[in-house]
Amino acid sequence: MKKKGAIYSVIALMLCVAVYLNWSYNRTDDDFSAASNAGESKILGQAQLVDGVTQPDEDGSDNDAQETSGQTINGGGGDYFSQARLSRQKARDEAVSILNVTVENESADDDAKAAATDSIQVMAQSAMKESRIENLVIAKGYEECVVFINDNGVNVIVQKPTDGLKEEDIARIKDIVISETGVKAEQIKIIETE
Repeated sequence: MKKKGAIYSVIALMLCVAVYLNWSYNRTDDDFSAASNAGESKILGQAQLVDGVTQPDEDGSDNDAQETSGQTINGGGGDYFSQARLSRQKARDEAVSILNVTVENESADDDAKAAATDSIQVMAQSAMKESRIENLVIAKGYEECVVFINDNGVNVIVQKPTDGLKEEDIARIKDIVISETGVKAEQIKIIETE
């Protein structure tokens, strides 16, 4: 039983390393210099904190974005969504690659191979659910959307409508996520971008 736990721990560690490596390789020197010039570690843009306090933009002006189920990000429109999907896919591909090494390793025991195969299947199911949710949210009239499913719940990033996300928008998006994933409403975080 301890051997099984150790195998699962190694697989989880490999997944975490793959995600971290993907994240660190996708950051460019421009991102680091922009962050150091701004005196902050943010890269995607202005964020409104959960407590509702708005941080000033780099030029010192206040951002009048509203808090919606967590935070607001200035994501730069469709480019942000394309980059987020690409980063998500790269991280997933790296994790699957690492898991495939375990599956194809002849010296690995059956439990490790089964755990790796299960992890690959879970990632494939999550990818399909993310895609369906994104398509359904866009079909409901929102301009752009990207979804991340993880063990703790679902994060939905939506391009901010002209008049911002209203309570009915949040309810509509949560309903889509719940119907596709079965997670509880508390496990869904909705973030709007500028």
